[in-house]
Amino acid sequence: MIDLVTIRNMSPGALFFRFGLPIIVFLAVLLAPNPDGLTDQGQRALAVMAMAVVLWATETLHIAVTGMVGIMALVLVKAVDDIDVALYGFSQPVTYFLLGILTLGLAVHRSGLAERLAVHLIRFAGGNPKLLYVQMLAAFAGLTFALPSASTRGAIMVHIYEQVMEQWGVEKTAPLNRAIMLAMGGLNRLGSTALLAGGITPVVASGLIANFGGIDDFSWTRWFILMAVPFYIVLMFGGLFVYLTYRSGFTLPNRLEAMEVKPGPITPREIKAGLIAVGTALLWFTDFAHGLPPVVPALIALTIILLPGVGLLTWREFESNIGWTNFFVIASSLSLANALIVSGAAAWFADTLVGSVEGLRDHPTLILLAMSGAAAMVRVVMPNISGYLSFIIPVAMSTGAALGLNPVVCGLAVVVVGDSVVYYPASATASVFIYQRAEIRAAEVLRMGIVMTGIAIGVLFLIVLPYWSMVGESLTP
Repeated sequence: MIDLVTIRNMSPGALFFRFGLPIIVFLAVLLAPNPDGLTDQGQRALAVMAMAVVLWATETLHIAVTGMVGIMALVLVKAVDDIDVALYGFSQPVTYFLLGILTLGLAVHRSGLAERLAVHLIRFAGGNPKLLYVQMLAAFAGLTFALPSASTRGAIMVHIYEQVMEQWGVEKTAPLNRAIMLAMGGLNRLGSTALLAGGITPVVASGLIANFGGIDDFSWTRWFILMAVPFYIVLMFGGLFVYLTYRSGFTLPNRLEAMEVKPGPITPREIKAGLIAVGTALLWFTDFAHGLPPVVPALIALTIILLPGVGLLTWREFESNIGWTNFFVIASSLSLANALIVSGAAAWFADTLVGSVEGLRDHPTLILLAMSGAAAMVRVVMPNISGYLSFIIPVAMSTGAALGLNPVVCGLAVVVVGDSVVYYPASATASVFIYQRAEIRAAEVLRMGIVMTGIAIGVLFLIVLPYWSMVGESLTP
């Protein structure tokens, strides 16, 4: 997002690009001759989505403001029949599920429990750089159960790893530090997406796939079964790539002593936060027995955390620190995606794509490969993950259904491809502060993004598709 000072210092060309391009794209789609098969409402919905995509890509407005502009535009251009449809995302359980897990993560962070866990992981590594690195990769997945937000997890861990590098005498430009920070910036979030409670990506994706696929909301267990394997394997291969790239830094000349980080005695607040987190996780793990949708345990945790005299946060702390951006981004993303669906725009777009790959109808794997490549190209120009998901999931699922593929698999596949990559530092709001602190160059991030694209697609086709078929989601129904 750009501020007023930046706007004043912009050249006329830059100003036109930032503010004129979204308007031009919107008007170009809105005023273009109506293609065959596309309704007037569908064309208006596509125009609004195209404008939102450009605004998200250029970050001209705050990402939450872009979402609200999109909802307002849906109503003003009559892309939807009434305001209830435009505000669809605000009525969905996944929106409030996200609110619950953000509150739980904030409570665990404020209690000091998350930092205690991170410190213990560092101590266990002793003075071995390789063990330190492996434990960090494991922490990306393990700490997610206590602290779902990748950005909060990274904000806690980065300071601790900086202390380790300082004690070991490792410079910022040294290969070991670059490997640690590049992995933290590019791989940390993969552990989050494997869990339904892992933040905005799984929440948005599961809501869109369930809604468009005409199925019940994903249970916590079902999402974990489907997504833990792809994201943990991509995490491992990505970690191996980073290690091999910077392997010279993992052999230090002098014998290193274990870092002496001694956390203080555990506090009642930490115990309380741990009990709430474990209790909530148990409810998610046992959803097959009690049948509660994932939003219910999340809201139970939120309520307990905010109870006076019992919980961990005051209402003022909650409303000041919860990160309302995520709430508005997910709700508006769901609304925009739903508008594409109900207006027929998603189906029309899918039909258009179907026509371009009609010759592959008897080759489902090649169709999904083409879809994955298209998803990667969309991700390059769409840094906001919610915008990417709200656009690509309806299109991928519609295309897959029209070509006889399992739409759920198509939706899950583009999530794996799109969320496994970061192509440039500004495209990852949860990681950009890590890249800046570590002085990671844009070329390094781009190289890793390209390699991660290949890893994600390779893992998807060689491992994940056969696995999904084993657990009941085959590519061809």
